[in-house]
Amino acid sequence: MAKMKVEEQRKQRTKMSGALMLIEALKAEKVEVIFGYPGGAVLPIYDKLYDSGLFHVLTRHEQGAIHAAEGYARISGKPGVVIATSGPGATNIVTGLTDAMMDSIPLVVFTGQVASNVIGSDAFQEADVLGITMPITKHSYQVRDIQELPKIIKEAFHIATTGRPGPVLIDIPKDMTTAEGEFDYEQDVHLPGYQPTVHPNHLQIRKLVEAVSQAKKPVILAGAGVLHANASHELRQYAEQQNIPVIHTLLGLGGFPANHPLFLGMAGMHGTYTANMALYECDLLINIGARFDDRVTGNLKYFAPNATVAHIDIDPAEIGKNVPTKIPIVSDAKEALKELIHQDGKRPDITAWLAQLAEWKTNYPLAYQNDAQTVKPQKLIEMIYELTNGEAVVTTDVGQHQMWTAQYYKFNRPHRWVTSGGLGTMGFGLPAAIGAQLADKHATVVSIVGDAGFQMTLQELSVIQELNLPIKVVIVNNQSLGMVRQWQEIFYDKRYSHSLVPNQPDFVKLAEAYNIKAFRAKTEEEAKEVLKQAFSLSEPVLLDFHVKADENVYPMVAPGKGLHEMVGVKPCDESLQ
Repeated sequence: MAKMKVEEQRKQRTKMSGALMLIEALKAEKVEVIFGYPGGAVLPIYDKLYDSGLFHVLTRHEQGAIHAAEGYARISGKPGVVIATSGPGATNIVTGLTDAMMDSIPLVVFTGQVASNVIGSDAFQEADVLGITMPITKHSYQVRDIQELPKIIKEAFHIATTGRPGPVLIDIPKDMTTAEGEFDYEQDVHLPGYQPTVHPNHLQIRKLVEAVSQAKKPVILAGAGVLHANASHELRQYAEQQNIPVIHTLLGLGGFPANHPLFLGMAGMHGTYTANMALYECDLLINIGARFDDRVTGNLKYFAPNATVAHIDIDPAEIGKNVPTKIPIVSDAKEALKELIHQDGKRPDITAWLAQLAEWKTNYPLAYQNDAQTVKPQKLIEMIYELTNGEAVVTTDVGQHQMWTAQYYKFNRPHRWVTSGGLGTMGFGLPAAIGAQLADKHATVVSIVGDAGFQMTLQELSVIQELNLPIKVVIVNNQSLGMVRQWQEIFYDKRYSHSLVPNQPDFVKLAEAYNIKAFRAKTEEEAKEVLKQAFSLSEPVLLDFHVKADENVYPMVAPGKGLHEMVGVKPCDESLQ
């Protein structure tokens, strides 16, 4: 009887092409936007996309598509979806895949491939996409049987969005898009070898509760895992319950309010004095959803040398990988924090510790010497923060402007900060802003970029203009590869080998060529005026700020040094705002 019922259901299933299966699967997954670029191998897919009703954004380069998808995923919490053709289309997304893999961004990426019967023959626009992308994706597939396509797509969305998020790639030979099969998207996903641990071990939680109760100098290091788990509320609740100060990694910013008395700032190479010294002096370090990246730890020999380390992470491979961990807790950050809050352990007596931290905060704040005759980049970020009331979604490229933004834009809410962390991808900021704006249509989106990184993906201005996205593009123009120049100044005796770029295009005219309003400022007063003008407009605007060219990012922990060996730190009375 059951066999007859299954057979009857099978007959009722719709037969369709692989291309149409893909479209129907995307609809079933409630995909809101697709970022892509057509080409020969994906033409059958684009033909079905034509009247599908799905919203597709034609970026001007595949790298733009995947970075836009990353921006969308970071702000929406949903997987970004990308379509690229075979060969160069697929290889153009490699940087974005690596970026998403390192920063745990959920993506589902579809690449076209040459027909199955010519794979391996060096056919036109053939590339070994699986071989190229296997190390830089959470999982990858190549479709060899049309009946497997619905199952593969469903698994891809499941894998990308569960456990530690990441990019999943599906390589589809062209003949698989035209072949017909039965579309069954109702089947459950069951992957015996992939069962992420979501809930914490009770005994390990009890160990941490006990360690907290006995600590004299505890600190929480919160990473992007808090944001991926939507655990910002729980983090604040736990920190307040136990009165434990909180430090963020670069990618964790916004997970804990920057204006909260317990917040110590960002840690690492360009972190605050208080955050770095807290990590150096603490006796209990609770890592929640961070991976102990080298830019956070500095020289491991000097990292938290006196601390008992507890590490909460959904990816067991990260625990103990870089820093020996006494209390490992494999869990989703939200679930672990909920359990810790529920335990309501004895609050530690850390009066002296909090007094020491308050003293460091007062005596060694982030500071710079202002000069109203030019545009100081730190002042520029502060002005943007004030104009947007700290509520903007901010995207950046990578380099000095990124660090100044992380230091001086105070993120008090989660999911407002979009940057490239692990890979450090120049050209990320502008296309990421497109995805971020589409994820939150009512948000004020500001893309803060350097003059060098901006030129790597500036063609996406065309998309911003076409969709009339009210993104404010802020170019921090120091006519150089700023961070490279800074390192050459400090470590290479000012031998500026190919880091100075005095011959720049006129960015205002460039924006105008894309039919986008643009302004330029060279003094603080001009900067205030053009910012006010730009943010009063509900349309795209590009702003070219000629900042002080030789300004450096401080504090700084030099390579090979410990977090306590910062340079560029000045007592409060020596710094002029």
